Amino acid sequence: MEDGLQKSYSSAGTNSEEITTDFPAGNAPFSKDSLLTSTKWGNQTSVTTFILLGFGGLPHLHIFLFLLFLVIYVVTVTGNILILVLVVANQHLHTPMYFFLGNLSCLETCYTSSILPRMLASLLTGDRTISVSGCIVQFNVFSSLAAVECFLLAVMSYDRYFAICKPLHYASQMNGRFCVQLASGSWVSGFLASMVTTSLLSQFTFCGPNEIDHFFCDFTPLIKLSCSDTSVMELVTFILSCMFTVLGFFFILISYACIMSTILQIPSGTGRQKAFSTCSSHLIVVTIFYGTLMMVYMLPDTATLRALNKMLSVFYTALTPMVNPLIYSLRNREVEKAFRKILRKAGLLRKRIAEN
Repeated sequence: MEDGLQKSYSSAGTNSEEITTDFPAGNAPFSKDSLLTSTKWGNQTSVTTFILLGFGGLPHLHIFLFLLFLVIYVVTVTGNILILVLVVANQHLHTPMYFFLGNLSCLETCYTSSILPRMLASLLTGDRTISVSGCIVQFNVFSSLAAVECFLLAVMSYDRYFAICKPLHYASQMNGRFCVQLASGSWVSGFLASMVTTSLLSQFTFCGPNEIDHFFCDFTPLIKLSCSDTSVMELVTFILSCMFTVLGFFFILISYACIMSTILQIPSGTGRQKAFSTCSSHLIVVTIFYGTLMMVYMLPDTATLRALNKMLSVFYTALTPMVNPLIYSLRNREVEKAFRKILRKAGLLRKRIAEN
């Protein structure tokens, strides 16, 4: 092969040494060594499947983990669908705050469904393989919904800002049309941003190894397994992360700083408590989501912290979607009233069926 390369250089009227002397040491793009290296990469077989290691290091706990995550998934889907049904069915909940809450519940159902069913199947059957295209699709859906959630949480804080800081302008500003625009803009922006990263990721070549030390296809493990140049992908992802996560988080902080300032100016303690209760549930959800998200992606990727990274990932992919309906229902009297009303109607319906 080297003789063939040498002949090709000679036919061009020069040799490899003459070409490399025109460049600084270590940066000769047309040297014989660099061409040989390129040929070696080109001859490698592309990986077609990945192995999600997940919790493979704990085989004795697979049944327990399967039952645990099955309960989490059932509770998450049931709770979020119940919130969505309450918001749609009850006229008293047809307000901007509950409209965005319904969007969040729909999002959380899709969010957890993009990860947990695949993980449950892996724990039950022991099959931890996933195709490269399937892995990219999972990453696309997961990252899209995560970006949408960042937007929705920021929009919900904007809604609370107007309700508390500018109550006289709330009805005119947060009208039905504007709320639909904010919600649809959040969904569209999240999926468009993810399409950019997914289109870049789909062009990558994966030459091995093919083991992902995680329970789902996340960004960092996928980048590590690629033998393509990932610099553009990492730059684009960094910019989009700053736009969606960091800017959204600072927007929420500024909104709540204004909200707290307004609440503290309310003279009566009852008024302050009532005003704070309308945004406390959202504040708890924001703290849990952003807290775990930042810890996961800010921790250094070392072998000793990899297990902690997995546990924190469980928080924002499985536990946060599960506790959101509980937080909003337990701390919200209107949701509790709507839920009791649904139960009473269901009880009356059962009595009529029994009588007939």
